[in-house]
Amino acid sequence: MESRGHSKPLLSFSSFIHQHCVRLGADLATRLDDTKRALAQAHHNLVSPKHALAATPSLGSHHVAKSLVGTSVYTVSNSNNEFVLISDADGAKSIGLLCFRQEDAQAFLAQVRSRSRELRANARVVPITLDQVYMLKVEGIAFRFLPDPVQIKNALELKPANKGGFDGVPVFQSDLLVVKKKNKRYCPVYFSKEDIEQELSKVSRASRGPGVSQHIAVGSLEDVLKKMEMSERSSGWEDLIFIPPGKSRSQHIQEINE
Repeated sequence: MESRGHSKPLLSFSSFIHQHCVRLGADLATRLDDTKRALAQAHHNLVSPKHALAATPSLGSHHVAKSLVGTSVYTVSNSNNEFVLISDADGAKSIGLLCFRQEDAQAFLAQVRSRSRELRANARVVPITLDQVYMLKVEGIAFRFLPDPVQIKNALELKPANKGGFDGVPVFQSDLLVVKKKNKRYCPVYFSKEDIEQELSKVSRASRGPGVSQHIAVGSLEDVLKKMEMSERSSGWEDLIFIPPGKSRSQHIQEINE
């Protein structure tokens, strides 16, 4: 998955709508084999899970995908339920654009319709879950995320050193929200600063003190996924679960365990 934290990443492309499309389908997530990857060391943007143990088998792509279940992003498809791809400036690479806000996907749809007669009547905005996106990425399909600009602003406020911009999709985490249920540890990661603040407001004042922001760590979704991919089992990184926007950790944990 590729990403840049710009509010208008379409400006970096040629606006040429590529005729090649990639079929969407939930079956892709189940038919792909686990892929072992050697990836470069990611920056420690989030607080590293603790209690690393001796070398054990690394996390598989299906495990990483499972942590993303429940969160949807939006893209544009044609009448055959296929991705509409865009090309870079020299036409050498085609990517799918995935938006965290439906209104941004609608803006992308408007560009598609204005530049392609074939797609003018049939293109539409469709949701796709992040676990499906991740498995498509494992297959080798390239994507660029368009983050929620409100969350980019929130991330920059939490990390003022990054005045030049935020690279990636912001995610938020707090050690105060780690929970154990039925002998399993869950470390929730949020896509919305407002959601994590709401959860932290429920934590006892004795545990969190007078404020909540000082307990929030911010990182990028891309870096966290890379770290998960190259981590060993029982390292703590397998405890991460991504909480869909608007949901509480208890609600999401209950849903994924049903």
